[in-house]
Amino acid sequence: MDFQLLGPFEATLRGQSVVPTAGKPRRILALLALHPGKVLPVSTLMDELWGANPPASALTTLQTYILQLRRRLGTAMGPDASGTAKDVLTTRHGGYALQIESACTDVRKYEQLAASAQSAFEKNRDEQASATFSEALSLWQGPALVDVPVGPVLEIEVMRLEESRLVTTERRIDADLRLGKHSRLIAELFDLISRHPQHEGLHSQAMVALYRAGRQASALTVYRELRTRLIEELGVEPSPQLQRLHQAILTVDTRLDVLTAERRGSTFDLYAA
Repeated sequence: MDFQLLGPFEATLRGQSVVPTAGKPRRILALLALHPGKVLPVSTLMDELWGANPPASALTTLQTYILQLRRRLGTAMGPDASGTAKDVLTTRHGGYALQIESACTDVRKYEQLAASAQSAFEKNRDEQASATFSEALSLWQGPALVDVPVGPVLEIEVMRLEESRLVTTERRIDADLRLGKHSRLIAELFDLISRHPQHEGLHSQAMVALYRAGRQASALTVYRELRTRLIEELGVEPSPQLQRLHQAILTVDTRLDVLTAERRGSTFDLYAA
């Protein structure tokens, strides 16, 4: 089986889609696919479908949805399959589990690539880190589960994945900055800070990229606009390390140059306390 959750939800078995069109069974399958081989309690599935106010018929309805999913799986498996749909979507200890290999999901592939890239990054293997981060990000085809009407449980899962995607993007940009690719990053960073207008890490990367591209005034403008936004919207000043980065740009600190000696996690970290 093959599951794609990083974008529109797709699940295929022997080339046939097993994703139901109805919203609630679709959510059950997505939630199970995010935890391959793991038993999800009935209570978790009911929380996803109905929140804190399940109807009196919730358990019976959930069992009906499981039956519908098994029928779709059985149809896709065909009459010559070695097992049955119950072997794939199993009932275990008061819950249900999707018995598939984690490698069948794009989420697992993404997480493995991101972890490998982070390891390379920490060892200053910047070319490898940038390439592997990029490979991980290429698995995304849009917002996670973009076509699934998520409930409270899936909502948390989607938030976790989207936060991981943003962190992976930041680390890839860090690697590219360490490789001296600042000029080609500027357009991407302006797009990112427009979508994350209070994110200090992305703003720091934009400031460094602009500074290294000979656009000191633009770098200072990015800081000034972020500071104004934070004060007006949150009533806070930028973090001390962002203030130190701002001061470094004003004083043409040589630590802002493309680093070739011993490095820390990112350029932003140079100005951590």
